[in-house]
Amino acid sequence: MRVLAATVLSLLVLALAGAGGVLYVFYHYGKGLPEYDQLADYRPPVVTRIHAGDGRLMAEFARQRRVFVPIDAIPKRVVKAFLSAEDQRFYEHDGVDFIGILRAVLTNLRHIGSDRRPVGASTITQQVAKNFLLSNEVSISRKIREIILALRIERTFTKNHILELYLNEIYLGRGSYGVAAAALTYFDKSLDDLTVGEAAFLGGLPKAPNNYDPTRHPQAARARRDYVLNRMVDDGYITRAEADQAMASPVMTKHQSEVDMVRADYFTEEVRRELIDRFGMAGLYDGGLSVRTTLDPHLQKIADSALRHGLSAYDRRHGWRGPMAHISTRGDWASALKKVAFPSDVTEWRPAVVLGLSDSAAQIGFTDGKTGEIPLSQMTWARKVDDKGHRGPAVKKPADVVAIGDVVPVTGEDRTVHDEDKGGLPAGQYALRQIPKINGAVVALDPHTGRVLAMSGGFSADLSEFDRATQAKRQPGSAFKPFVYLAAMDHGFTPSTLVLDAPFVIDQGPGLGRWRPANYEHEFYGPSPLRIGLEKSRNLMTVRLAQKIGMKTIVQYAEKFGITKNLPELLSMALGSGETTLLHLTAAYAMLDNGGKRISPTLIDKIQDRTGKNVYVHDKRTCPACATTPWDAEYVPQLEDNRKQIADPRTTYQVVSMLEGVIQRGTGRIVRSLDRPLAGKTGTTNESRDTWFIGFSPNLVVGVFAGYDTPRPLGRYETGARVSAPIFKEIMGRELKNRPPVPFRVPRGVQLVRVDARTGLPVHGSGNSRSVILEPFLPGTIPTTPNKVIGTANEVYYEHVGTDGAAATRPSLRDIIEGRSPPPASPQGTDGSGASQTAPPISDLY
Repeated sequence: MRVLAATVLSLLVLALAGAGGVLYVFYHYGKGLPEYDQLADYRPPVVTRIHAGDGRLMAEFARQRRVFVPIDAIPKRVVKAFLSAEDQRFYEHDGVDFIGILRAVLTNLRHIGSDRRPVGASTITQQVAKNFLLSNEVSISRKIREIILALRIERTFTKNHILELYLNEIYLGRGSYGVAAAALTYFDKSLDDLTVGEAAFLGGLPKAPNNYDPTRHPQAARARRDYVLNRMVDDGYITRAEADQAMASPVMTKHQSEVDMVRADYFTEEVRRELIDRFGMAGLYDGGLSVRTTLDPHLQKIADSALRHGLSAYDRRHGWRGPMAHISTRGDWASALKKVAFPSDVTEWRPAVVLGLSDSAAQIGFTDGKTGEIPLSQMTWARKVDDKGHRGPAVKKPADVVAIGDVVPVTGEDRTVHDEDKGGLPAGQYALRQIPKINGAVVALDPHTGRVLAMSGGFSADLSEFDRATQAKRQPGSAFKPFVYLAAMDHGFTPSTLVLDAPFVIDQGPGLGRWRPANYEHEFYGPSPLRIGLEKSRNLMTVRLAQKIGMKTIVQYAEKFGITKNLPELLSMALGSGETTLLHLTAAYAMLDNGGKRISPTLIDKIQDRTGKNVYVHDKRTCPACATTPWDAEYVPQLEDNRKQIADPRTTYQVVSMLEGVIQRGTGRIVRSLDRPLAGKTGTTNESRDTWFIGFSPNLVVGVFAGYDTPRPLGRYETGARVSAPIFKEIMGRELKNRPPVPFRVPRGVQLVRVDARTGLPVHGSGNSRSVILEPFLPGTIPTTPNKVIGTANEVYYEHVGTDGAAATRPSLRDIIEGRSPPPASPQGTDGSGASQTAPPISDLY
């Protein structure tokens, strides 16, 4: 009995000591533990996704690629796969699996002396404690702290909440956090679409994601998946037949490049900037936003292609600058070619190395080892050019252009921007190209909503991220003139009003000389209707018109249509010497197209937060009937038009009609062959440094800009009509090809009258059919007799001011020209914009 009593007493003492030791350990390591209450409001960093207008994915932004999914929405087979692989007794233990710990201790004892990493026995709860609150340090102290936190977490939260935290936080390789992101990364599937085998593969990843990557370690990945499948059978989650069927196939993943993603780099970058402005960096990269953009992928592809064709066509007209690089063709030339940098977004072109030369073709090789040839006919444009831009002699053989080892861009297309219907070259043949130095941009938008349907900010975003559609401020040149003419229409002028097309000279002030604007042709055409002035882009008529209505008014129109702010009140601004961006100018044309209603260009339709709540919607209109009225394919709910009317729709239509004439008879005639209701305007600045074409159909506006990033002359005859208009033509031709023609809408209060376009006067009878058009007039403005000519007769050309500031003699230009009044002797006055001027002698006028 004494021995028994001693034994019991000893055991009791040991038990008390052990309990005390455990309590001390809990007390010691439990001090200063992180607060786990934060797990109650779990808001992990979640990936932000950008979608095109058709729902396809464009881009993802995240520090941790994660998609949060509530536990109730995670399929049972996915949950069971993770339980079988990581914690079979999850719903039975209280946060710590002591049986598992004992098993791990015995295993680690057997591995003493080996290089194998110690085996753990962490439950899912312990992993939550470690991942959220602790570090990955391998130590006894960290393990004890982990156990303490796990026990506390289990007392505070439900099993399902703990499991939700785990499945959304765990890292599963390839930059994916959480099961939903991993399903998309490895299989491009939602959780609901995963097969049993795919779920088992994901369930096996937490142990070592990189070691089980199916691309690098296919056998290990398959073995790990099969292990999990067997565990699921043992745990009663699936049948042996289901497991055997899943084991019969390898682990098949789908890479990101195989996913149907929309590439629109400039558009996506602009959306990214806007999201940062709205939500900050944390909101973009951690906020889990779902962004539906306005992008039309089909139109974007057309815009990218047309812009590259147009810039390349211009570049080829100005000669060959040489190869991209030079490599050795001995040995493995394909591997050497892969190392040559080439823009990945220019999908129509491929890099090739010249392997051989003959009199009729250059033999070339590609990065995949395949070969082809460039026939001489596709190289004749490549006359070498010197530093001054002078082209050399004609190309007579391939050796005049390239040498063996030269790396050059090639394409299988046998077309230019001028012949968009032409197909490809015969198999194995390619056309020589070069990366153009000129650059440009395209914007396409819906004129009724302002939704930007396509935007390309340059030849290649890989080569330059600078967005010439939104970031480049350039002079619009004559593309600004429609707003001068709109101001005139709103101030009582008509398309038939006559304005003198004759020399115009203004003294710009002391030491600045005289400003003598001129027409592009350097010719003068006398009194001409305003319609002809816009159709033919007559500078002298535009300046006189601006002087008549005042530059202050024109500046107001520039601001009202969002073209530019703080435009100087100088007459030269009427010719487009101010600066604006392509996006702003295209949006201004959209407001002409839609009848003078204000729109704000937008790249984003809607933004939702991680819970699906709308945090931004571009279209603020509501539609109660949409939710209450069944749609029967006939009834269409009518939404209120909340756009502000900023211009008279009647005068706006007059300008649109004149812009139709630009394409039918004026500077935009290259577009006429499309045979569609189209309107537009060319723009070319001094020395052809900037070239534009902004045009539209009734439901689509497209703006094009082309020029060097550092402005310099494009060359003789390189105008908006030659450089930019063909790009517009290709876009409109391809986009409207299979759509029925839609005429421009004629607003109420407009009278269409048959007039002679040359004189602006109504015609009676048949008239000359080639010059007779339907001209829109406001009631009471139809001319019945020849119009007074602006700039002649009683129109003032100079305003003399005496030394006392009082107005003096005011001779008309006609009186001066016809000799009835002598030219004033150096009078001073104003040009309508506040600039002083000195009258030139009459010999300087003609």
